[in-house]
Amino acid sequence: RRRRPPPAQSPLDKVAAQQGLSLPQLSGRWFLVSVASRCSHLAEHSHQLEATTVMVTVLDGESLAISTLRKLDGMCWEIRQRYLPAQAPGRFLLKGHGHGSKVDMVVGEMDPSSFAILYYQQGRSVSVKLYGRTGRVSDAVMDKFEQHVRAVGLSVDVTYYFPTYGFCDSADEFHVLD
Repeated sequence: RRRRPPPAQSPLDKVAAQQGLSLPQLSGRWFLVSVASRCSHLAEHSHQLEATTVMVTVLDGESLAISTLRKLDGMCWEIRQRYLPAQAPGRFLLKGHGHGSKVDMVVGEMDPSSFAILYYQQGRSVSVKLYGRTGRVSDAVMDKFEQHVRAVGLSVDVTYYFPTYGFCDSADEFHVLD
């Protein structure tokens, strides 16, 4: 009998989660500063990026409710997601409907007063996002982000920067992703 090969290691398995992460420190408003991703939609529409904010709320002491506010075609939309705790502290799972729709998320590094670097994986595709407590972060934080990006095989060629103006304060429409 032939043996089955072991399951392929997920790229996020090699990513260390923030040590000593206190979930309440993730709570509050964050501004999306930058994203590194090989997403073809992002590459094709990078000239249309809109200022994006997220509000993080800790539910039941272990899950994260994430509300994203962003413009789409001139309207402010709210996208609501709930990330469930995964196998280890600092790791979360967004369950979707259908094959390949789940999203794994890892809190890679953060300073609760200034920045958070989060990793996302859907299927084999990995992206890294940099959030700030304000729309801008220091050069030192940007350097850290770029180190995290390179560590998962991405580069500055697939790194996109978001506007620091034009944020939505409330939603004209909302969408819930379970």
